[in-house]
Order: sequence, then C-alpha cells, then structure tokens
Amino acid sequence: VTVWEEEKYEAGVKWRFLEHKGPYFPPNYQPLPDNVHFHYKGKPVKLSLAAEEVAVFFAQMLDHEYTTKKVFRENFFTDWRKVMTQEERLLIQDLDKCDFGEIHAMHKAKVEEKRNMSKEEKLVLKEASQMIVEEFGYCLLDHHRERIGNFKIEPPGLFRGRGEHPKQGMLKKRIQPEDVIINCSKESSIPVPPAGHHWKEVRHDNSVTWLASWTENIQGAIKYVMLNANSKLKGEKDWEKFEVARKLKTHVDGIRKQYLEDMKSREMRIRQRAVALYFIDKLALRAGNEKEEGETADTVGCCSLRVEHITLHKQLDGKDCVVEFDFLGKDSIRYYNKVPVISKVFKNLKLFMENKDPGDDLFDRLTTAMLNKHLSSLMPGLTAKVFRTYNASITLQQQLQELTNESMDSDAEKLLCYNRANRAVAILCNHQRAPPKTFEQSMANLQAKIDTGKEQLALAKVELKQAKKDAKEKDNSDPKLVVEKKEAAVKRCKERILKLEVQATDREENKQIALGTSKLNYLDPRISVAWCKRMGVPIEKIYNKTQRDKFAWAIDMTDIDFEF
Repeated sequence: VTVWEEEKYEAGVKWRFLEHKGPYFPPNYQPLPDNVHFHYKGKPVKLSLAAEEVAVFFAQMLDHEYTTKKVFRENFFTDWRKVMTQEERLLIQDLDKCDFGEIHAMHKAKVEEKRNMSKEEKLVLKEASQMIVEEFGYCLLDHHRERIGNFKIEPPGLFRGRGEHPKQGMLKKRIQPEDVIINCSKESSIPVPPAGHHWKEVRHDNSVTWLASWTENIQGAIKYVMLNANSKLKGEKDWEKFEVARKLKTHVDGIRKQYLEDMKSREMRIRQRAVALYFIDKLALRAGNEKEEGETADTVGCCSLRVEHITLHKQLDGKDCVVEFDFLGKDSIRYYNKVPVISKVFKNLKLFMENKDPGDDLFDRLTTAMLNKHLSSLMPGLTAKVFRTYNASITLQQQLQELTNESMDSDAEKLLCYNRANRAVAILCNHQRAPPKTFEQSMANLQAKIDTGKEQLALAKVELKQAKKDAKEKDNSDPKLVVEKKEAAVKRCKERILKLEVQATDREENKQIALGTSKLNYLDPRISVAWCKRMGVPIEKIYNKTQRDKFAWAIDMTDIDFEF
C-alpha cells in the first residue's frame, strides 16, 4: 500500500483496500477402480466418465430417504441421462433396473476407513487442510488480515433442497473459473486463476462485501464468497441490523394504530396493505419476494398469498374469527396455522376474496416493493424483514423474563428455560426440521441412563439409611463422616437424574423445531449474553464456536441489564 493511499485512508475517506487469493476449487472426479461396477438389468456396464460421476452422486445417497422419493428419482434420472452418451441413453431407460450397490459399498468402506484412521493419519489430513486455509482462507481488508468465510467452490452433486422442493435430485454442475467473478481492489494483486483457465470477470467494486460470486444452475441463484462471520465488517452489519430493529420499538405502537385505521380506508390498495402488515407483524410472516427468473418452486410469502392458501372460519358463538393458513413458504417448508383475528381483518379478507378463483392473488393490489416503500416512510430503514427481527427478539426477551428466575440452581433447568424461550421464537418464525434419523435411538439411550441413575439412587438411599442406623448405634465421628458421604452420594444421584430428565424433555420438545436459524439471524445476541451473565450460565452453553465468533461484538459487552 503506497504512502498516498495511507494518507487517503487516514483522511477518513470511505475506501477499501481488498486483496485475496481467490476461491479454492476442489479436485476433479477420480474414476472408479476396475473392480467396482455399475449394473443394469443385472449386467455390469462401463459408463463414460461424466455418467459415472453422476451415478456415484446417487450411490453415495442410497442410505438417505431422498433416493426413495418420486420427485428426487425422476429429476435425477432426467439430468443423469443428459450427461450420458447416445449409447448409454439407449441402454439405460429405467432407474428401477439400475444397481448402484457396488459403488455404494465402496463409498461406505471409504467412510469407515476414514473413521478408523489413526491419530497420526488424521493429523496429516488436518495439516494438509490447514495449508489450504492458510493459502486461500484470508484476505487483506483495510490493511488488516481477515478470515474469509467459505472460500471453497461448492463441488458438483445432487440438489437436495429443504422440505418437498420440486427440484430435488437435479444435478448441481461443476463450477469452473470461467463462471466466477472476482472482486478486489485495483491496487491489489489480482488472484491468478487455475492453470489453463480465466475468470469470468474481475471487478473493483467497494460498495459490496463479497469477494467472489457465481450463478448456480438449479435455481439461478447467485452464490458468494464472503468474509468470515467474525470479521469487523460483518459485526458492524449485524449491530446495525439489530439497532434498526430496536428502534422499531419506539415506533411500533404508532404503526399498529395506523394500520388498524387503514383497514377502514376507501382505497382497496390501502386496506390490503394494512391487512398484510397485520399478518407480518402478528405472525412474523415473510413479505414474499417476487420469484427469480427460472424459479419454479411454488413458494409464497404474505404479499403473494393466493385465495387457495387461506380458509375463513366463524366460530359457533359468532364472535371469534379464525383464519386457517396452508401454504409453502421459503425453502418449500409448509406453513400451517389457525389464527384468531380481529373482526376488521376477517371482514376485509372476505372482501378481498369476493369473485376470485382459488388461484387468484389475495392481495392483488399489493407488492412487496410497495409495502416496503410504505414502511420506509414510517421509519427510516424499516422493511418487512425488520418486523420479523423485532418480533423474534422481543419474544425471546419476554419469554426469558417469564420463564427464568434468579433462584434457579441447576444449569440444566436454566438451559431448558432458555431453549423453551428460543423455541417460542422458532415456532413464531416457522423454523421447522425433520426429526433426526437417530432420534428414537438417542431417546432410548437417554432413558436407559435415567433408569440406571434411578437404580443407583435407590441403592444410595439404602446405603444412607444403613449409615444413619450405624451412626445412632455407635455414636462416633467415623460413622458421621460415612453418613455425610452417603448424603453427598444421594444428592449427586438426584442432580444427575434431574439433568438427564431435563435433557430428555428438551430433546423431545425440540424434535421438529430448528433453533439455530432464529438464533443466528433474528435474535439480538445481546439479549442472550446479558441473560447468561445475570444467570451465571457459561456463554458456551448457549452459543457454539461459530456463533461465538459471529457474535464476538456482543459477547464482549458488560451491560448485564441490556434490554432490546
């Protein structure tokens, strides 16, 4: 960096010096050994390299339920045939007659071999991985060495998606340097592409925070190489996001009063905007952005709801009005909810649905852009997403206040309360997950530990009773010491059982709820940090290493009375 550039920087001009190595490309496909074959109709078939690689992707997933799903299998077979030779397409015409068993067995053997590696072998792999990190995993930002988040280009494979995604099973193609845009300072050493290749483009745009980008082929989404979560830039962005959401606290009463008034407007556009905002506020619904070109998943948000996605119910007493929602939200996750609403909302929804077919838009005079433009006029920086962050954070804070108290002794009880508060937020935001495959076995193992603990407690109580009896008969210091030891043993057994039972309750309640998404994206970390410090709970019990890195700016705070 030249002296002139340093002077420019010191002068306080908005300026970024950015230099990095470029993304790391994983090794290309290695062919199958000669003794491993794909079979069709019981006969071994030597596949072309491209077809063989895609067959391996499928074989590696045979233990997963994805490969039993009709949509996954159909999409996979369609895309697999696209990479086959003409002869292969003529031969292989039915996926049910394909046998990937030998390839699957080879994959499992490799996994097992890696699991059984010696410490020395694992250390060699770790050191090799660390060398890649040292070479590609850092950049210079404003003269400081910063860690890059995920610097590896995603290898090819089969798309899974979340929920019942209609594109699951499709082939994610290999990304080449020619697909990648590099972003760095003009003054920096421009990263050299892999031998024999060139970058799609080299940009010098200091108004964005990504270092490299490319477009993936499944949904046409742009993927980015970004700075690590604990970078100064990311921390600043996080802080700003939560400060905007905190600011909403002082405006939200006025905004709510306004949208309730707007529900009586003469303009249908304003009425629709008011009802949509009511749902975004009360139910933490996503606004629903317009689909990107080529995106086919039938997912919607609040503004893009159709008539078929809601059902209106009037309760028997004629007073309680209920709206039943049923639609696919982000990542094709089903949103199903029955919600009591105020009569104004119910009447307006009936009006919006009049003379419409099931496939018609519910809010036909409203778009996400129009809604956000209106919100920004009410408060600078306010969007529908800010409401989601605000309601998630305020819910966590309220739940923690209700569920915990200073007299709690056990860390396990405190953590159960925290997770219950976090779960309330996850339910509000519809953060679901499929129960883990190992859930039943895991619960059985936990119950076995509880049963063993109860047996140990019963034995400890018998021994304590006997010790007390001996102490009465002999009346000297030695039996009294034995009694104290036995009492301590009984106490330890009770504490162990309580901890295990709390774990079991926590695990059962958390079976189909994903806590991580809200914790990472929607909950102001200062709420959790302040709670941990007040309750004497180690922060490591709440946040894993990745989360602690991301929220280092909040963990360092000293205000134990922080309020969102």
